[in-house]
Amino acid sequence: MKGLRKYGISGLLIAGVSIGTLVSQTPAVQRTIVERADVSAPGREAVIARVEIAPGANAGRHTHPGEASIYGLEGTFEYQIDRKAVTVKPGDVLFVPAGAIHWVKNIGSDNGAELSTYIVEKGKPLITLVK
Repeated sequence: MKGLRKYGISGLLIAGVSIGTLVSQTPAVQRTIVERADVSAPGREAVIARVEIAPGANAGRHTHPGEASIYGLEGTFEYQIDRKAVTVKPGDVLFVPAGAIHWVKNIGSDNGAELSTYIVEKGKPLITLVK
């Protein structure tokens, strides 16, 4: 695995996150891209990110242009996926289908972290916010 790379705003633009997404994100939600690589499916790539969410913070309703697999590292999260609530704690795994409208909130009193693996369409924003 390549070394850990922490991206600022300009790095996220290079990494494929749209400016609209950046404006809508809060400082309480930090994504660190750990790896980005082509996969065997044409037009797709894997993006692995550590996502950190402050206590009480919410990542907002959004979708991804492909599937996401979430692995809880620290804290307790509540996910809402298509109006179904799921709790994720350290060691738990959650699959988010492509295009599913969802949001996540840190419902614990400590910082939370998860490892997110996305298999997404290349060239599309990793996150699209939904009203």
